[in-house]
Amino acid sequence: MHLKTELDVAIDAVKKASHLCASIQHGIMARDIVQKQDRSPVTIADLGSQAFINSRVSKAFPEDCIVGEETTDELEANDDLLDRVSDFVGQLTKTSNRDDILHAVRLGTCKPPATGRFWILDPIDGTKGFLRGDQYAIALALIDQGTVQLGVLGCPNYDIKAGTSKRDRGTVFFAVRGEGAHALRLGDEQTNRIHVDPASKFDVVRFCESVEVGHASHDIHANISRILGITAPPFRIDSQAKYASVAKGDAHIYFRLSRTRGYREKIWDHAAGCLIVEEAGGSVSDFNGNPLDFSSGITLEKNEGILATNGIIHDTVLEAIASVTSS
Repeated sequence: MHLKTELDVAIDAVKKASHLCASIQHGIMARDIVQKQDRSPVTIADLGSQAFINSRVSKAFPEDCIVGEETTDELEANDDLLDRVSDFVGQLTKTSNRDDILHAVRLGTCKPPATGRFWILDPIDGTKGFLRGDQYAIALALIDQGTVQLGVLGCPNYDIKAGTSKRDRGTVFFAVRGEGAHALRLGDEQTNRIHVDPASKFDVVRFCESVEVGHASHDIHANISRILGITAPPFRIDSQAKYASVAKGDAHIYFRLSRTRGYREKIWDHAAGCLIVEEAGGSVSDFNGNPLDFSSGITLEKNEGILATNGIIHDTVLEAIASVTSS
């Protein structure tokens, strides 16, 4: 298998971080949450997940750069937060003192190289969903020469099949370029190949979008859906679990157009999920039909809007998008 060592390390790190985040989600308190300068929330789970995964990846691949979403700003300004993160990460590692945590989080402050390979991490994608007790994802991807080669999504609240008990809840989705997309339960090692659902009739198609109104243009998504003849209500979930829902066949379309004109998406919000959908047989592009370009720093600078589909209906959806966004 191509990139077998990298995949083994990534899955193991994401699985353990997923268990850690799940344990924190069930007992999180107000003192475990702070606001960043951009007024978005960050929790001990975000910071602990980044510290742990950074440490695992850096130990296995010391020559590789890691680009993570979080910094040490909040930890350096809040001793209690730093102690709490250290305590939780200590559940996964033999030693985890303050200096270890700060160093590990800083490992993710690398600038994406223009060439070569690097890891991209969102330690908790969908922090607001995490805080509501809903969907979120731990997202790790490997990019080489501007192309995503490996992607892993840990989704602690996503059921791999309907009727899964709470005890068995949680799924890890993963893919290596050219080798298909797969899923496994957090609690075992049995791996299943996953595929998009091949629906082509829009009266049975389901689309998903962000829960938070501030994250995407729900009104434009609704107009596109109306033109296509989609009758099912939108499937609103947080994080890159939306990509997982398309890859697994629970949904057929994922729209994302920012409410802020000119906004460009962060690469850690899309790298892992994009590859998993493509390897499951789907298609991912921007609203102009261009592939996502991960070679321009921490943002998808050359892309506006995100569209993921089962592939069969992709061109038709792009036509509907053009008719709405050009008016």
